[in-house]
Amino acid sequence: MQTDFQKYHTTLKKLADVEHAMAVLSWDKEVNAPGGGAELRAQQIATLSGIAHDIFTNAAFGDLLQQLNESELSDFERRNIVRTLHDYQRAQSFSQDFVIRRSRAVSAAYDAWLKAREANDYQVFREALANLIEIKREEASLVGYDDHPYDALLDEYEPSMRVAQLDVLFSDVRRQLVDFVRELRQRPQVADNFLRQHFAKDDQWNFGLHLLENMGYRFENGRQDISPHPFTTSFGASDVRVTTRIDEKNFGSMTWSCIHEGGHALYEQGLPVEYYGLPAGKYLSLGIHESQSRLWENNVGRSLPYWEAHYSNLQTRFPKQLGAIDVKMFYKGINRISPSLIRVESDELHYHFHILIRYEIEKALLEGKVEAAELEDYWNSKYKEYLDVDVPDAKQGILQDIHWSYGSLGYFPTYSLGSFYAAQFFQQAQKDIPELRQQIQQGDNSALLAWLREKVHRHGQLHSADDLCTQITGEPLNFRYFMDYAREKYQGIYGR
Repeated sequence: MQTDFQKYHTTLKKLADVEHAMAVLSWDKEVNAPGGGAELRAQQIATLSGIAHDIFTNAAFGDLLQQLNESELSDFERRNIVRTLHDYQRAQSFSQDFVIRRSRAVSAAYDAWLKAREANDYQVFREALANLIEIKREEASLVGYDDHPYDALLDEYEPSMRVAQLDVLFSDVRRQLVDFVRELRQRPQVADNFLRQHFAKDDQWNFGLHLLENMGYRFENGRQDISPHPFTTSFGASDVRVTTRIDEKNFGSMTWSCIHEGGHALYEQGLPVEYYGLPAGKYLSLGIHESQSRLWENNVGRSLPYWEAHYSNLQTRFPKQLGAIDVKMFYKGINRISPSLIRVESDELHYHFHILIRYEIEKALLEGKVEAAELEDYWNSKYKEYLDVDVPDAKQGILQDIHWSYGSLGYFPTYSLGSFYAAQFFQQAQKDIPELRQQIQQGDNSALLAWLREKVHRHGQLHSADDLCTQITGEPLNFRYFMDYAREKYQGIYGR
């Protein structure tokens, strides 16, 4: 006979099965599905969303959670129950009708976003986005909040994080990072024109596969495909897939998306498969998830030791384009500091300006200070204010991100949180693995991956983000580590 905890786990495995079936449909929609099937696919996903909601919010399951919460449990069992109760109480805020309406609104918005990008016209997306914004305002109201409606949405992606904390964090970004970047931009610029030559699609693709394999990504438990916006999706630790996009005139687009998504995928492949369905078998938060992608993309993938290991391979694939460029010139070029229009192609310092803009816009949307009809002009004004760039068209502006078409308001701040966690984690990894730099220089990432498996991946949701950070580094998230990393790296690139 099953114990109560085993009954609880059985229910969560059933829920995970339905959620991952939805994930398969969503992955297929973005990678393979014909455009004419969008309406029926939206209906299928909406139906499964309703089924998943029913499984999780079932009164009998709620009673079981309360009974377990009042029982004698092991520490492991208690941590799982506490996290599930948090999620259960949030889910109880929504009726099945609301869940289905939200799912349909997301599917309609995604389809409209694709068409708008193809037409390079925000107006094609505007109505669907306006509907989705109203849904998200309703969601915040249903969940409830103490200080700001954005808190209710943020909690889905970064539990316990609040606007009051983010306002302080982004104030630090303005006070420290903005001035440092301005100082760098006054120095002689490094060359990166060699990155914008013709790099054949197939050769880029094969190099990306090489980088993923070298990181430790298990292709027997995953695959890579092409999509309009790179992403990682997981159907459980034994099937984790990534996508990339390739621009034949920009080498960096594919390379950084492969390494970035590879970092996400390594986290998912490293979660304990025996805890499938349980909080212990799920990623902790999107900020921690992003710490894994940013650590690999920036702290490792944009480092000199990394390219000392891989540059000869790259030159062999592209002798005409890179044969005359030495590894140090390449390293400086891939770390050039320059304001840009596209978030995912931004350098790692200006990147946080892009996140700041989206954070301010999302807050304004939730507050009702700006509406979808005026959003494109509002976006463009923010880019002029923070990056001093003029947005030439919608595709390079407000239509560049997929997130709003998914209804993912509250998601963007986790990108900056991830970079800051990554800097703090990587500094600790260097302390714990004294030969780490030399290992990376030799193309050996096994010790780093093992360290991440031990320190981050295996814990699932058994700790809060702050507790995990403290457990790993001795203190909660501290912006100082990112600034120390940035100053050391970029002072070396741009001269002191």
